[in-house]
Amino acid sequence: MADQNVPPRRPWDDRGWDGHQRPASDGHRDSPAPTPYGYDAPAPAPYGYDAPAPAPYGYDAPARPPGGQPVDPRGAYTHTGRPAVRGPQWVGPDGFARPAAVPSPGPGLPNLDDDDEPGRRVGRRRALAALGGTAAVVAGGTALATAPQVRSLFGDDVVAGDATGTTVTDGTPARPSGQQPSTVRTYTEQNESYMGSRAGEALKRNNPAGGRTFSGPADAAAQTRVTVRTVLAKDPVLHLARRATFGATPQVVADITERGIDGWLRWQLDPDGIAPTKAELKLAELPTLKMSTAQLREQRDRLNERGAHPEKEMVDATIARQIWSNRQLFEVMVDFWNDFLHVAADFDGGEVYRASFDRDVVRAHALGSYPEMLLAANRHPALLLYLNQNDSRADTVNENLARENLELYSVGVDGGYTEKDVRQAALLQTGRGVNDGKYVFRPERHYVGKVKILGFTHANNSKDPKKAEAAIDAYLTYIALHPSTARYVAQSLATRFVSDTPPKSLVDRLTRSYTANKGRTKPLLMTLFSSSEFWAAVGQKVRRPMEYLVASYRALGVSPDASPGHDNGDNRRTPYARGLRQIHDKMRELGQYPMGQPTPDGYPDVYVAWTSAGTMVNGWNEAGDLVAGRRTTFTYTRPERLVARPPATAGAYVDALALRLVGQKLSARERALILGVAGVSAGARVDATFNGAVTAVARAILASPQHHLR
Repeated sequence: MADQNVPPRRPWDDRGWDGHQRPASDGHRDSPAPTPYGYDAPAPAPYGYDAPAPAPYGYDAPARPPGGQPVDPRGAYTHTGRPAVRGPQWVGPDGFARPAAVPSPGPGLPNLDDDDEPGRRVGRRRALAALGGTAAVVAGGTALATAPQVRSLFGDDVVAGDATGTTVTDGTPARPSGQQPSTVRTYTEQNESYMGSRAGEALKRNNPAGGRTFSGPADAAAQTRVTVRTVLAKDPVLHLARRATFGATPQVVADITERGIDGWLRWQLDPDGIAPTKAELKLAELPTLKMSTAQLREQRDRLNERGAHPEKEMVDATIARQIWSNRQLFEVMVDFWNDFLHVAADFDGGEVYRASFDRDVVRAHALGSYPEMLLAANRHPALLLYLNQNDSRADTVNENLARENLELYSVGVDGGYTEKDVRQAALLQTGRGVNDGKYVFRPERHYVGKVKILGFTHANNSKDPKKAEAAIDAYLTYIALHPSTARYVAQSLATRFVSDTPPKSLVDRLTRSYTANKGRTKPLLMTLFSSSEFWAAVGQKVRRPMEYLVASYRALGVSPDASPGHDNGDNRRTPYARGLRQIHDKMRELGQYPMGQPTPDGYPDVYVAWTSAGTMVNGWNEAGDLVAGRRTTFTYTRPERLVARPPATAGAYVDALALRLVGQKLSARERALILGVAGVSAGARVDATFNGAVTAVARAILASPQHHLR
């Protein structure tokens, strides 16, 4: 049978991926050309338009389009045969690569090119690039400030990357039945591929070699010595706050200090006992968020007329929770599982079914049992439609869901299965589908006959729905508890929380915990936090674009209320709803937003996959807008009031502002760079506005490695 492992699409649409991939300025209609929020600094070509793709840090790591979206290094292709570029692609009158207009700088915050004299212009660029580039030092590798794509900010040529590859089809001599998946991959295990580059090898050299487990997280934190090179403070409270939340805040640090590490983790692992914040209560302003699938189907036309997009409001709500919820560890795990058991928000049907998948599958089981999550997912219309299971029947089998259940959602691409296993699984799962918006089992479509899949055998000799469904569920439970799944989940979790190259000792320990606890998440997390490898890995993770933006909102203490005097200008949506959509659209521009990866493999979670100078500068510009309070749909602390009692000298003021924004003082070198941005010496007398430069200074601190690292 043909390999049908391709992205779902409408029959009349040959673009490969459907969905609402272009952000709209008001969230109700597609804008003709997206406009960057930033200034005239060297910005990314929005949405992958016209700039060449730089080779990350000058290594042979996978190339990326300038908007920041990662590209599979071994060559990802759509079913049309064209290279699949992650992120939106706009086709204008002149075809692809239409340039986007960039607005002139607004008043207030200086941009990277705001100095008149050429020498000062390059100086400011170098200062900010050096600050952000220091994040590369997490592994003792080459700093971003000396990388080719950042040198291009100073006028040097950009080094173009290469993302070529080939695709194969099942049934050809190159991919015969029974061949091991290591030579027949359809989707590469992304993190592994990126870390195979020279940049990845450099990161591995600054990683703890091994470790041990302790009686609990607090005991592990107290007894673990941090030996890695890092610019971050080796403070266990700050380390936990950075890794178990979307960004440390003064309140989070105070909570951990007051409750203790063990007490805070127990509190976080019981999210139902944590009261919703004001921002979470305001999510009632998103009208489609609590609507059932049936209501969304019935009211689809009316919602379209109103310009309401349920799949976008779901993403908006996720962003709000990441920024403002006190259930931070829960939200981190929701994001983790949304990348692991991934269903894209923007697929044909996502507007009706994706919010329910988020609510009833991912969030319902995020701190529960992964086997139960996998079972629930395989009965949910979103997954069944996303991977074309509704089209699969005994006489015409579609392998999409069966393949991804093995390759991405359980044992992993190197989990030991064969092409024969994929076909057997596809036959077993026939009969499952969607009818009238609900999950159904159609016995007339179910294949009957003995199956053997990766050591699982079943007679599968009945079309009786109860017996046939029991056979499918038994198989899914088997692969969810398979030793290869235990290791795959363990590796992914350690990569998320510890480092891009987690120690084998930790992965082995987490694998055993997953197996012993039958795939339950809470014991797995307690094993992680009770391990010395977690506490020894300070500064070994770099924030991805979405994480950087969310952490910036959290660090600045942005409030979900509209600024005084805000002109709504849209009686269909509240300022809060409009503000969330603006963040959502900015994340799309940066190349990462919740559930945004169009392909079923989810976003990569390693540093070298996200090395883009354009994305970095775009993020700095957005941070500058936040410091200046330009998103009037929210309320901001004025930059001169971020520090309650500003010191009278510039050097001391920088120290105080760094403590407020990133939880620690900067190094002498970074402090000097930031003073250079302001054009003053450490001993210079300054007022609360830093003599008018406090916005630029705060933005520069948010460009420092102390904010880029987590």
